[in-house]
Amino acid sequence: MSSEKPAAKVQDAGPIPLDYLPGLKQNAKTDVMSGFILFLIALPLSLGIAIASGAPPIAGVITGFLGGILGSLLGGSFITINGAAAGLIAIVYGAVQELGLMPDGTVNVAAGFRYALAVGVVCGGFQILMGLAKLGKLTNMFPLNVVHGMLAGIGIIIMSKQIHSLLGVTFSGKMIPTIMAIPSSFANMVPSVALIGGLSLGIMIVWPYLGKIGKLLPAPMAVILVTVPLAQMLDLGPQFLVKVPLEFMASFQGPDWGMVGTGVFWKFVFTYTLVASLESLLTAAAMDQMDPWKRRSNMNRELLSKGAANSLSSFIGGLPMIAEVVRSSANVMNGARTRWSNFFHGLFLLLSVALIPGVLNMIPMAALAGMLVFIGFRLAHPKEFIHAAHIGKEEVIYMVITAIIVVTEDLLWGVIIGFVIAVVTNAVRGVRSLKADAIVEERSDTVALKLKGAFGFINFVSMRDQMDKLPPGKKLTIDYSGVTYMDHTVNERFHLFNGEYALTGGSVTTIGKEGLKATSHSDVSALVRG
Repeated sequence: MSSEKPAAKVQDAGPIPLDYLPGLKQNAKTDVMSGFILFLIALPLSLGIAIASGAPPIAGVITGFLGGILGSLLGGSFITINGAAAGLIAIVYGAVQELGLMPDGTVNVAAGFRYALAVGVVCGGFQILMGLAKLGKLTNMFPLNVVHGMLAGIGIIIMSKQIHSLLGVTFSGKMIPTIMAIPSSFANMVPSVALIGGLSLGIMIVWPYLGKIGKLLPAPMAVILVTVPLAQMLDLGPQFLVKVPLEFMASFQGPDWGMVGTGVFWKFVFTYTLVASLESLLTAAAMDQMDPWKRRSNMNRELLSKGAANSLSSFIGGLPMIAEVVRSSANVMNGARTRWSNFFHGLFLLLSVALIPGVLNMIPMAALAGMLVFIGFRLAHPKEFIHAAHIGKEEVIYMVITAIIVVTEDLLWGVIIGFVIAVVTNAVRGVRSLKADAIVEERSDTVALKLKGAFGFINFVSMRDQMDKLPPGKKLTIDYSGVTYMDHTVNERFHLFNGEYALTGGSVTTIGKEGLKATSHSDVSALVRG
C-alpha cells in the first residue's frame, strides 16, 4: 500500500484519484481505533446474523474477518466496511432450508448449509465476471422504492423469526405460520431468556439517546457487557448460548456441490448475486457522499473484490458478504481515513475467534435476537412507507407490493414483480415510450446538458454514461425544459450527480424543472440501513 500522506485536515481535502491510498504510518491513530470500535460492533452482529441465517455462529465471524482483511486489500471503496449483513439473512436462510429439504419433509440444516456454501462460491464467481464486464453501474437501473420494498420485506422476516428466539422458543416454518405463531411464543416464553432478549432490545432502542455514554461504547457491545453476566447469574442452559468451536481449525468447512444440477441451486445463485451486488454498490454510493475527502468508489473494482471475498468466504465456511452501511457509517463517524480501518476490524475479528472462543460461547442467543429485532424494525420502519407515499402513489405501490411478495412468497419473486410493475408504470407514464436523449453544448468554461424525452430508471444507465463524460470543472447548466416525464429514481440520480459534479470544481444550474413533478431528495444511505 502507498505511503502517501492525506490532506492535513478533513475540511481542506479535495477530490482524490481512485488510486490514491494513504499509508498506515500516517493514519494508524485514526484507522486502528476505528477498526477496533467496528470490531466491537461487528462481533455480536456477525454471530447473530449467522444464527438467524440457519448457519453456525462462527460463519458470520469468518465472513467479517475475510471481508475486512481481503476487502481492504482489493476493494474499490475507501471507507466501506465488509461483512455479514441482515439484508442477506432471508436469502441464506431460504437457501439452507430449501437445499436441505429431505424427501420426508424435514430439513437437514447442516447439509443445507454446505449446499448454500457452494451457492456462495458460484455467486462470487459471477460477481468477478460482473466486475470484469464493468457492470458497476447496476444500481442506476433499479427503481429505488423496489429496493426499499425488498429491504422492508427482509426486515419483517427478520423480526418475525427473531421474536421467537428472543422469547426462548424454537420455531421453524414458512413466514405466515411464523407470524401467526408469535402470540403462542409469548404464552410459552422462557422467562429468563425473554428477560435477556427484552433487555437487549431495550438497550438497542435507548442507547442512541444516552448522549456521551452512547457515543463511548457501541450499543451491540453494551448489550453483550450487560447480558453475558446476567446469563451467568440466571444460570442459562447451554442450549440458549452461542456455540463456536474451541479449536480454531474446526471452525472451517467446505461446500457440497451435490445440488449444483438443480433449479433451486441456480435460483439462489441468481438471488445471492443480485441482492449482494446491489446492496454493496448502494452502500458504496452512499459512503461516497459521506467521505470527508469526497473520493469516488470504483464500482467495478468493488464487484471484483466482493466476488473474490465471497468465493473464498463460502469456500471455507463463511456467509456471503456485502459492504454494510451501518458499520460503514460508524467507520466515517469514528474518523477513519483509509481502507486500513476495514483491515483492522477484520484482524480483530480473526484474533477473537482464534484466541477467546470460550468467551464467545458465553453470549446468550436471545441477546443477539434482540439486536436483530431492532435492525429488522429499522429496515421496515413505517416512515419509509410514508415517505414513499409522499413521493407518489406509484412509488408506494412498488414498495408495498415488493414487500408483501418478499414476505409471503419469495425474495426473488418480490424483486422481479416489483421491477416489472415499475417498468409497466414507467411505460404508461411515459405515454408511448421511455425514449430519452440529451444534447451537450460546450463553450469555453460553460457546458449545457439539454434533456429531451421521457426519463425512467430503465434508460438512465446510458444517460449516466453521457453524464460521466461531461468535462469537469465547468459551469454546467442542465436544461429540463424538453423532459416529458422523469421518475423519482432518475430525479434522485440527477440530484446526487449535481453534488458529484461540484466536487470537480464546477457548478451546476438547473432550468426548466418547474413543470416536473416535485419529489423529495433523500440520501442514498437511507436505502441500505441495517
